[in-house]
Formats: sequence, structure tokens, C-alpha cells
Amino acid sequence: MTVTTRAQLVLDEIEALFDGHGRETYGEGVTMEAHSLQTAALACREGGDDALVVAALLHDIGHLLELSDDAFGYHKHDRSGGDWLAARFPAAVSEPVRLHVAAKRYLCAIDADYFCTLSVASKHSLEKQGGPMTAAQVGEFARHPQRERAVRLRRWDDRGKVSGLEVWPLARYRPKISQLLQALEPVPAPGGGPSK
Repeated sequence: MTVTTRAQLVLDEIEALFDGHGRETYGEGVTMEAHSLQTAALACREGGDDALVVAALLHDIGHLLELSDDAFGYHKHDRSGGDWLAARFPAAVSEPVRLHVAAKRYLCAIDADYFCTLSVASKHSLEKQGGPMTAAQVGEFARHPQRERAVRLRRWDDRGKVSGLEVWPLARYRPKISQLLQALEPVPAPGGGPSK
């Protein structure tokens, strides 16, 4: 499969997920698509690298993969989304997504004021996701190599919930997504033979 074909297939998957469920809400007052686009816009504005911008855009893809009858969405969306992304993207994209719920639990444990900034939906899901971390969990998370990226993503996630805010459409992120997908492709050996 060529790079272009593989990238196009993943782009088509992403667009199909947003087309299928992106207009639904999950207690945030904005659609899942609007929230994702706002989170990505914040990542762009605040200097996130391409992988972190794509992680911001796709951080809630688990909600689109695993629909829930809970008004606040699928509470294990970090895991399902992280797994789905890990099969398609580098760890610089998948791991902040996998850890963005843990980052919320971490911030609630280390910052007494942080909980008050959470939306009603985020407070509800926090309870379902294990509540604030214990001291042992805080120590473990603080040592994780993706901790800083996950916390940055979490803070953008918390702020990307503004009704009516105009941001770039999903199509604007296609080049960033394609570049990240192409970076995973093996480089052919000279002469067209398999690389070793």
C-alpha cells in the first residue's frame, strides 16, 4: 500500500467518524466536532507541535468509536481512542490522548483549584474515571515521559468548550495528519528492494 493510499484511508476513517457522530453532544454545550476543533485551535495558537495538535484534534475520538447511553459520553474513551490512534499514528499522538483523562485526575490531585474549573460533564466523568489520583498515582504519573504533553492537552481540552466559536474546519488539519502518517512509512531501500 502506498503512503498516499494509507494516509487517505486513515483520513477517510477520521472524516467518517466525525461525519457519523461529530454533531452529537455529550453534556458540554458544544458538539463533539466543535470541541475537538476548538481544542486543536488552542494547541495551534499555543505552540503545540504537529503531533500534539493532531492529538488535540483527535483526543476524544474514543467517544466517536464507543458511543454511550450516558449523557456525558463514554468514560473509557481515553483508552479506546489511544489504542485506535496507536495503530495508525506515532506515540507522540496516541500517548497524550491515552493519558488525557489521567492528566485530569492528576491535576485534581495536585491543584485544589483545578476541580472548580471543570465543566459539569468533566466533573461527572471524573467520578466514573476514578476521581483524583492517590499520592502513589501522582508520583507514578509525574515520572511518565508523556506527562507534560498530556497535561498541555488536558488544559486545552478543558478550555475548548465555547458555544459558537469559529475555528478552522477539520479539512485544515489534513496536511498535518498526512505528514504524521507518512513519517511512519518505511523508506524503500535504493534500487527498489526491501529495506533491512
